[in-house]
Amino acid sequence: MLLPVAMLLFSMGLIGFIYARDSLLDQWGEAALLKLERAAHQIDMRISHPKDWLQMVHEVAGLPHADHFRASIIQQLEKMEGVVRVRQTGETGLDSNQQSFLSGSGPEAEGHPAHGKTGEGHGMNHHNGMIAIMPPHYDPQIKDQTVSIVSDFTDEQKRVIGRIDVVLRFDYLMAAVAGTGWWQSNKAFIVDDDGRILALAGTTFDKRKMLGETGDALELDTLKAMRANIQGTVIGKEYPAGEVSGFYRLREAPWSLVMFAPSEEILAPIIRFRWFYAITGASFIFFILLLIRLVTGRTVSAIKNVTEAARKLAKGDDYPPLAAKTRDEVGELIQNFNSMALQLEERLRMKHALGLAMDVQQNLLPKSNPIVQGLDIAGISRYCDETGGDYYDFFHHPAPNNTKISVAVGDVSGHGIPSALLMATVRAILRQRASGHDAPSRIVADVNNQLVKDVEDSGRFVTLFYLEIDINQKKIQYIRAGHDPAILFDPGTDTFTELIGKGLPLGTMENAAYEQNSREIRPGQVLIIGTDGIWETRNPQGRLFGKTAFLSLIRAAAYRSAREIIDIVIQELNDFRCPREQEDDITLVIVKVEQ
Repeated sequence: MLLPVAMLLFSMGLIGFIYARDSLLDQWGEAALLKLERAAHQIDMRISHPKDWLQMVHEVAGLPHADHFRASIIQQLEKMEGVVRVRQTGETGLDSNQQSFLSGSGPEAEGHPAHGKTGEGHGMNHHNGMIAIMPPHYDPQIKDQTVSIVSDFTDEQKRVIGRIDVVLRFDYLMAAVAGTGWWQSNKAFIVDDDGRILALAGTTFDKRKMLGETGDALELDTLKAMRANIQGTVIGKEYPAGEVSGFYRLREAPWSLVMFAPSEEILAPIIRFRWFYAITGASFIFFILLLIRLVTGRTVSAIKNVTEAARKLAKGDDYPPLAAKTRDEVGELIQNFNSMALQLEERLRMKHALGLAMDVQQNLLPKSNPIVQGLDIAGISRYCDETGGDYYDFFHHPAPNNTKISVAVGDVSGHGIPSALLMATVRAILRQRASGHDAPSRIVADVNNQLVKDVEDSGRFVTLFYLEIDINQKKIQYIRAGHDPAILFDPGTDTFTELIGKGLPLGTMENAAYEQNSREIRPGQVLIIGTDGIWETRNPQGRLFGKTAFLSLIRAAAYRSAREIIDIVIQELNDFRCPREQEDDITLVIVKVEQ
């Protein structure tokens, strides 16, 4: 149980971490772009100011005192922060004195001859060309990198006739980068569209010519992203990334500002979040699993105790009642188990008592079939419960040569212990009365009168078929007290005869009269006395076995012994009923008159 829960919690934590990390990276990317935009804007501003002044040089052409305005503008350019010098060549509309002032030592000092003479440019109609910014280059005069902003002057034929160069210190432009708070690695580039490094801040410029020339995966990914977008951030593919980069295209020059920074510094909040999330998440998962383990451990321990108690109970061993220490489902389970165990113990005691009762009742039935000259007699009782209400018995009469015997078959209403007790009572009374020389009708009447006193308020009763056989006289006398008629089968004529007669079930009314009937018997005939459990047996589909099928069995097995006939009937009933349980007691007595 703990492993699936741990995996589920870990998966949920991992998904949450990835979502939170991606959200933080998105927020960082937006913030980084803002800083890059600010740095690029600072560079653009420092480039655009000289360009604006150069644009004014062209715009004052043709105005009165244009030379004075131009000279003043040039002087402002030279005073700007970061400007190294302002240099002009060719015809720019300024006299030679002004040119010498601007160059600092005259036109020859720079090695560029002045193509125009003093006053030659005054009033001339010059046209301005494009204002462009040149790639950075090393200036040996100041021993540093510089950037030149160039403004060309053209004539009416669009030919370049003059140029003004404004030379800026590169470190002045890149100073804006350090103030962004993003350049902790001192690794910032100015890169053109082809990936050529125009300037590299913080290291020697001559060492690097192209972005990605060292094979650095992050630089190559950054260069690829620059060709697709004008701005963005790139994080290394390895995790955790060693460095991150950002780029932003300048507006005032065809270059891009590219910066690199170590991830442990630039992504410090995200890294701290990662460790905080991992430690916190692991702690939560650990305590959740520990709590589950404690709860399930207690539950498993309680279930083990219940299992052990159930095992002892199944073996019949004694065990003390389990203690319910909680009020939850486990405590309720223990309480219910204790209650069930008590009831089960009572049921076991009752089952043991029923087993004893069954043994006692079975001992009340005949232990063996009687041996009578001229007769073949067999009987059986099969109860559907441990005890039952069916009954059969044989009584020998004190007569010469032992030629007279009585057979009794009874059926007590209901099942179970009450029926078994009533059956035992009937047996005791009947055995006591059958020991004399009274007629069968008198014997049954006396049994009824005794039984009425015991069962008149219970509503129970007993049906009985009492048969007396005299072998010498080949005669039978019988009493039918509410029982199903016995059947006499004559194989010689293949006929079945029901032995009917009037009489109420025993225990229903005091002083009831019972009709005594008599009949002669012949050798080969078969007497069948049974209870309704035989023909009322049902198969799994609910169909009754029926008397017709029962009598067909008797006809087919009439040539066999009484014991064999009973076995055939019982086996046929079992096959018909299976797998359905026996629902009623079955009793059958067969008496064959031997030839």
